Amino acid sequence: MSESACQAIETVVQDSYGRLIAYLAARSGDVAGAEDALGDALVAALNRWPAEGVPDKPEAWLLHVARNRLIDATRRKQVREKSETFLRQIAEDAATVAKTHEHFPDERLKLLFVCGHPAIDPAARTPLMLQTVLGIDAARIASAFLVSPASMSQRLVRAKNKIRDAGIPFRVPESPELEERVSFVLDAIYAGYTTGWESLMETASTHHAIAAEAVALGRMLTQLMPREPEAHGLLALMLHCEARRAARYTPEGKFVPLDQQDMALWSESMIDEAERHLFSAARLQRMGRYQLEAAIQSVHAVRAKTGHIDWKEIALLYEGLVRIAPRIGSLVGRAVAIAQAGEPAAGFAALEKISADQTLSYQPYWATRGHLLRLLNRNDEAVEAFNRAASLTDDPALREHLLQLAAAGVG
Repeated sequence: MSESACQAIETVVQDSYGRLIAYLAARSGDVAGAEDALGDALVAALNRWPAEGVPDKPEAWLLHVARNRLIDATRRKQVREKSETFLRQIAEDAATVAKTHEHFPDERLKLLFVCGHPAIDPAARTPLMLQTVLGIDAARIASAFLVSPASMSQRLVRAKNKIRDAGIPFRVPESPELEERVSFVLDAIYAGYTTGWESLMETASTHHAIAAEAVALGRMLTQLMPREPEAHGLLALMLHCEARRAARYTPEGKFVPLDQQDMALWSESMIDEAERHLFSAARLQRMGRYQLEAAIQSVHAVRAKTGHIDWKEIALLYEGLVRIAPRIGSLVGRAVAIAQAGEPAAGFAALEKISADQTLSYQPYWATRGHLLRLLNRNDEAVEAFNRAASLTDDPALREHLLQLAAAGVG
C-alpha cells in the first residue's frame, strides 16, 4: 500500500470516525449497522486508494460507499419499511455534501445524547461513547473497565440493539429533558475519566489512554455545547487532574499525595486551559457540581504560585458541593477540608455523620479517617483505619503508601 493512501486512511479514521458514524446512524437509527457499513467502506479504501489515488474528499468518498452498504444491508434484512427511505435520503445528502461542503455536518452531539439516553444501561454509556464517537475497540475498553472482552462486546451489542429496536431518536432534546440528559452525558464521560485516573501509574497503560480519550470527549462537548457551563466545568476538572498526572508517582513508583507533589512537574498549559474553561463556565452564571469540583482543584493549583493551600476556601466550596451533590466523595472531601482548615475535631465529626453503608468499601473514607484520627492523637484507631484503606485499593503504590502511614504509628 502506498504511504500516502495509508496516511490518508489513518487521518480520516482519527479525525472523522465519530462524525461519519454519527451522520450515518442519525439517519438509519442503527449504530451497529453504521459501524459495519463504515468498516466496509474503509476496507474498500484500503483496496482501491493505493491504485486509484486518494480522492479529493476522502470523507465524502467513504460516506458514499458506506451509505451504499447500508442500503444493501437494509434490503437483505428486510427491516422496517421506512428505513430504506431514510437511507435513500443519505444518498441525496451525501451527494449534496460532496458538492457543496468541505466537510459534512458534525452530528456527534446527537450520538452522545443517544449513548447517554436513560434507556441505555448506565454501565454501557461510557463504553458506548468511547467506541462509537472515538472509535476505540471493545478489547481496549474492556481492559480499562476490568471486564472480559467478550462481556464488553455483549454489553455494547445490547446497547446498540436497544437504540435500534426502541427507535431512540438521534436528536438533541429540548428543555427540560435537555438538562437531565446532559447530566447523563457528563457523568458518563467523567466515569470514563476516573476509570483511567484511579488506575496504575504506567503512562502507556490502557487506563491512561481511556482517561485521555475522556478528556477528548470533554473538549468535543464544549465545542458542541459552548453555552453549557457544566461541560466547561467537567473539562476544567479533568484538565486540572491531568495536569498533575506526572507528579502522582516518583520515578521509583512511589505514590505522592497531592499536597506533597513536586509542582514543577505539573503541566502549566493544562492548568491554564482548565482555568479558561472554568472562567467560561462562570460567565454563564449557572452553577453545578462539576464547576465546584473544578474550582476546588483550581485552589490546589494556586499552590504553584503561592506555596500554600487555602483550606478555608476549599471547605467553603465543599459546603456548596454537598448541597448540590451530597455524594460520598464530596462528604469525605468536606471533612478533610474542615480538618485541614484548623478544626480536626469538627472535620472528624463531619466524617462520622456519613452513613456506614456508604463507607464500608470506600477506600478514601478510610484513608481520611486514619489521617484525621492521627491529627486527634488517636493513634491506634488511625493505624486500623490506614490498614483498612490499604486493603481496599488495587494500586500497589497507593497500598504501600497507606501501609507506611499505618506503620508510622505502630509502637
